[in-house]
Amino acid sequence: MAKSKDEGAAQSPEEFAREELRRHREAARMTQEGLGERIFVSGSYVGQMECGTRRLRPELAVLIDRELGTGDYFTRLSKAFKRRCEDYCAEAAELERVATAIYEYASTLVPGLLQTADYARSLMWGGNPTALAEYIDGLVDFRLSRARLLDDPATPEMWVVLHEAVLRTAVGGPGVMAAQLRHISAFVRGHRITMQVVPFAAGAQGALGSLVTIMQFVDAPDVVYTEGPRVGQLLDYPALVRQHWKLYDLARAAALSPEASLALIESVAEEYAKCAQT
Repeated sequence: MAKSKDEGAAQSPEEFAREELRRHREAARMTQEGLGERIFVSGSYVGQMECGTRRLRPELAVLIDRELGTGDYFTRLSKAFKRRCEDYCAEAAELERVATAIYEYASTLVPGLLQTADYARSLMWGGNPTALAEYIDGLVDFRLSRARLLDDPATPEMWVVLHEAVLRTAVGGPGVMAAQLRHISAFVRGHRITMQVVPFAAGAQGALGSLVTIMQFVDAPDVVYTEGPRVGQLLDYPALVRQHWKLYDLARAAALSPEASLALIESVAEEYAKCAQT
């Protein structure tokens, strides 16, 4: 008899681990909240591990093995994971939706949540010059759908630090850049986001990397998402999160004030607009 689609599909190590976590927890007659209390996290955090939006961290796996009496079963599973960039990007997008605060740093490009359609499309074509238009449209639509979380006037709180190079990198040409920077300005003037710009004059200070996003949650630890060309990584180890917070604070310290940053953004937008007219 032919196997069903689900029966024949290969199961990833992450899928297997989260199903096993649920199965062993239920066999132990323990709720998510009950297990969370024993391993020092919230019940919702356990739920996130079971649905795949949080990975099974090795230090938590050790505690889970102890509480569920599974030897070193989950400890070994947690060390076996290998993740793809697409997995991390998808998980980061899911975490954005439930974050209470998002802190971003970008060194060369406008962060995805703040991109206009034309800016995003220019980026997509730049990285996929031979792609079909339908493929590019799908990428742009997904990026714009992520940005809709800023339609909420208050949550998540958002603080963005841009290097001046972001303003000067003319993605899509002067007209696209003028509209993009005015789009950012509207968010700032609408008191929806806090924005700072690290000027070229700051030198090496404030150099944090390509793209860094720190997310905070009501009842779960902070998470860091870093991204480069074709590479993405979610970090939730406390020591690494603390290090990224320190670097982010140094970037904010090297940046212009929010008022001076807005003035610079709007000034550069006007430069682009004049260039587009000529």
